[in-house]
Amino acid sequence: MTGSSTPLAPAAFSYPGHGANEGIGVAICHGFTGSPLSVLPWARHLARQGFAVSVPLLPGHGTDWRDLATHDWRDWYGAFEDAYLELNAGTRHCYVAGLSMGGTIALRTAARHPVAGVAVVNPGWDFYDRRVRYIGLLKHFQRTTVPVQEANPTAPATEDGDYSLTPLAAVHQLSRLFRTTARELSAVSAPAVVFKSDTDAVVPPTSVQLLRKRLGSRELNLVRLPDSGHVATLDVDAPLIFEQSVQFFLRHADAAPQSAPAPAPPASKTPETP
Repeated sequence: MTGSSTPLAPAAFSYPGHGANEGIGVAICHGFTGSPLSVLPWARHLARQGFAVSVPLLPGHGTDWRDLATHDWRDWYGAFEDAYLELNAGTRHCYVAGLSMGGTIALRTAARHPVAGVAVVNPGWDFYDRRVRYIGLLKHFQRTTVPVQEANPTAPATEDGDYSLTPLAAVHQLSRLFRTTARELSAVSAPAVVFKSDTDAVVPPTSVQLLRKRLGSRELNLVRLPDSGHVATLDVDAPLIFEQSVQFFLRHADAAPQSAPAPAPPASKTPETP
């Protein structure tokens, strides 16, 4: 999350792949109020290794907080799901990955599609300030709030729009995404690797406990990030994320079934029950 401002939305990132790894796709999802800039070093590292990579810009993100309030969680999820399906159609094996809320969206995609695997960094189900628990009441009294931020962030800010304010309506949508995805975790059967920062001051460690309890994956590996904050893809432990995710993708590509084009499930457009 950043307080910087730019008149243009950051662009989505895509790379077709090359060499021995061009048949392996990785769709990466950025976090709440962020943009592809927050995961761009990860995406570029994978592209240099020859992977086909897609990082969509989620609707309402990357420009101004007012835009964020014009979309709901199904728009965010749908944009990433579309990017995954397109990448999946052109690769032999396709993975999903994500940062923070993007990790939650990646896991929901894995619950609904036969992905080759899942790699997530500090996936979110809640915020430390518990704001999502009371948002249903707060949204009737105030329109915006300040974003949840780390007191001493170690990752650099990115020029991905002005989110010095966060619409409470958008945080309410984030809460709905969390609840919906938590109910679907048992449907995730693909192997998963979770990178979790020891000093994450945004998402509590209970997120990992929930994954251990509910995830249906046949393999779940947890990798500690000892020196990074929440946006670890830009922080000092980023090389660890990059190298270990490459190893994970290569290791499971040999065992994963061939990718097959699949239509987006109609349930993604079904209203969620609060």
